[in-house]
Amino acid sequence: MQSTDINHEWLCQQIVDQNRMAIICGDPEGKIRLWNRGAEEIFGWSAEEAIGQSMDFIIPEKHREKHWTGYDKVMQTGETKYGRQLLAVPALTKSGTRISVEFTVVLIKDTQGKVVSIAAILQDITARWERDKELRQRLAVAESQAKVAQR
Repeated sequence: MQSTDINHEWLCQQIVDQNRMAIICGDPEGKIRLWNRGAEEIFGWSAEEAIGQSMDFIIPEKHREKHWTGYDKVMQTGETKYGRQLLAVPALTKSGTRISVEFTVVLIKDTQGKVVSIAAILQDITARWERDKELRQRLAVAESQAKVAQR
């Protein structure tokens, strides 16, 4: 198959389907409309289980109000700083395990420029977050010991 023979719709579908990063798309009410293989691998829920559901099952309860306030604001204004800037947040897996994820968003707009959907592209950064936490703790201990030694 030559590159000019590639069907672009098929190509886009393959990029979404085969991506190891989670790609999740929500409608104006926050119901999941797209849940790719990467989302299945990271969160443990199949597409059949996730599509049509509220995103609440992957958002820790204490963060839901802030999430929905931001989500609704983006749907209304069509503006987000997370199109280029990564946001790191806690999330929940099917087993109830808390993980750390980083994501950016893509705003899907209609022909009049109104946001009709928000897609998030996420990756699990739990291992890095835990390494960083351990390093911060070690640094705090070392700084504390240095202060004691200076006295």
